[in-house]
Amino acid sequence: MTTEETTSWPSDWLRAVLGLSVLQVLDSGRSYGYAITSTLADAGLGQIKGGTLYPLLTRFETAGWVSTDWQAGTAGPGRKYFSLTEAGRAELARQRLHWQQFNTVTNNLLTGESS
Repeated sequence: MTTEETTSWPSDWLRAVLGLSVLQVLDSGRSYGYAITSTLADAGLGQIKGGTLYPLLTRFETAGWVSTDWQAGTAGPGRKYFSLTEAGRAELARQRLHWQQFNTVTNNLLTGESS
């Protein structure tokens, strides 16, 4: 696949994996919106818009999966940082397991191995 092909996934596929992917990015440590979208793009998911990311992060904060704090900027405005909570780590583990199971079922269906 070319770079263009790998970064233009169908939007319904991206919606399905975005939450899990954002939790995974935050599992590496606290981060802010632009850095999260850059990490996702570098991983091959394409460019995620702030209008998609920030409502998701707000839902995660409401669910108790992420905490937030502001850090003053040295050369510009401050940034809102997001950190995974223990509840967020538990949710990440739960979603990883379910995704792996779903992936197995889907791959079996697509390869004709399902019963």
